[in-house]
Amino acid sequence: MKLFMHGVPVDYTGPRKAELLVRFLKKFVSPDVSLLETDSVIQNFVEMVGTDFPVFIGFGLNESVILDGARKYKKKAWFSVAKDYSEEMMVAYDFDKVPALVSLHPKYKEQSVFYGPFEGDFLEDFIRQNLLPPTVPIRFETLKLMNDDKRKIVLAIMEDELDEKSLKLVKILRSAATANRDLIFGYVGVKQWGEFVDAFDITKSSKLPKLLVWDGNEEYHTVKEYLSTHLICLDILFSGFKFHHVIDLEDLDDNDQGTQISRFLEGYRGGRTIKRKLSSPSPFDFISSLTSIRTVYLIVFVVAVVMVILLLSTRSADTPQVTQDGAEVTEASVSQDKSSSSYRPGDKED
Repeated sequence: MKLFMHGVPVDYTGPRKAELLVRFLKKFVSPDVSLLETDSVIQNFVEMVGTDFPVFIGFGLNESVILDGARKYKKKAWFSVAKDYSEEMMVAYDFDKVPALVSLHPKYKEQSVFYGPFEGDFLEDFIRQNLLPPTVPIRFETLKLMNDDKRKIVLAIMEDELDEKSLKLVKILRSAATANRDLIFGYVGVKQWGEFVDAFDITKSSKLPKLLVWDGNEEYHTVKEYLSTHLICLDILFSGFKFHHVIDLEDLDDNDQGTQISRFLEGYRGGRTIKRKLSSPSPFDFISSLTSIRTVYLIVFVVAVVMVILLLSTRSADTPQVTQDGAEVTEASVSQDKSSSSYRPGDKED
């Protein structure tokens, strides 16, 4: 499907359902930057745009400051500038000074604030990094966004995302994500998507929760820490037996998970990693294969519909001819009957 904006064709990759299609079309034909005049207009705008796109609202900013970024990422986010607002808006969106650019993710109830600088690449980096929420639940739709982002993914695998301990871990991951913007922080539960987790060699005996760094394709890294220890032999009076004690930094326990995550990230950045490959095809390849299968089904369906239409058209064309032939046969029979009934041998004159 293609959209034509001012005569320029644009590929449409959004949903096909009627309600969502209308919402996406509103996004494409909306202004690059919407101007919001009052508190009520701000609230109505956030409600109107829905939860499918992130929302960026500039407070105390000129429209021209974010215009370039708004045009570049128009298909991925809503952009607006608030001209007049009260302190209630500052409290609601958790910023204490201006100028400020607030990013909202209504679907995930996440938000971030950027106070500048608004020159150079700083503004674009903030927009690009906040097209995804700080912590991302792994789903089909979020995998596509991650693949477009190209950053490495710190993935937390847990038993159940809705468990109380898991919710606490997600909050800690959110703090780590704020301090490590060059990485995406995602999480997934075995209970929510077991097929996805299986690709990372997670079994029933695996200790959870577990951290790893995934490149988004077929490779991921686990982090180890090696502690060297010397064994002293008193009988021989020399030392020199050295062994390594390996600590799996990817395994998390319930004690001070914030410190454990910091050590994991430090080990990853320090190169103390082991590279592994997924035990099954990349989830992105899996999604692509699903798309290919759907395409094949669509082609088969279209061909079947065309054949049915042609068959019905052929029958419709043949039906009047059969009726006409039948009428001719009937008329011929009636004429013959009339001729037979009008001919009587007794009426013949000598």
